[in-house]
Amino acid sequence: MSARSRKTPFRFALRAPDGMVVVRVLLLTLAGLFLGGIIHIAIVLGVPGQVPESAYARVAAFGPDGVFNRLPAVEPGAEPLPMLDPMMIHAACRFDLGQGPLKIEAALPPPFWSFALFDAGGRAIYSLNDRTSGAGGRLEVLVLTTEQLSVLRENPPEGLEDLIVIETDATHGYALLRAFDGAPLQRERIEAAMAQASCRGL
Repeated sequence: MSARSRKTPFRFALRAPDGMVVVRVLLLTLAGLFLGGIIHIAIVLGVPGQVPESAYARVAAFGPDGVFNRLPAVEPGAEPLPMLDPMMIHAACRFDLGQGPLKIEAALPPPFWSFALFDAGGRAIYSLNDRTSGAGGRLEVLVLTTEQLSVLRENPPEGLEDLIVIETDATHGYALLRAFDGAPLQRERIEAAMAQASCRGL
């Protein structure tokens, strides 16, 4: 057999990886991890700015705590609080039961009014209206924690049996008064009644 016809086995040439290539790969990997970390931190820090402000926080913009503050009229796209009825007049009061029980009093005119209590997270704690209150247009409510109720039972104040007692675990929240907005003359009566409503410590 001639030298030309002789077949030699095919061999792969194995080369050790270039040192510069390894360094570049490592640098690119570290840069990717670093950039990913920066993006992650930026997203985490930016999330609070994208979360809508809670109703409890928004109520603070309308006046001091411990008093009913009249809310602006409900306009499309500019509601002072979520889920408000544009046919109603609203007033809200923030409270902190850490400072003691809360007593709410109001005398709202007909034809319709309602009252609701919410915790700081916006969850409804209690609600009633003029048809379920059993007291006509008069509203007298006592809001307190379980511990405060236990203390109060040992030395009950005068007239406690006439109050609607609302026991809650939520120490922070807000009360909301709503009254049907009828004719202009009726509106004046409603606004005067809401201005006289009280939301104060017992």
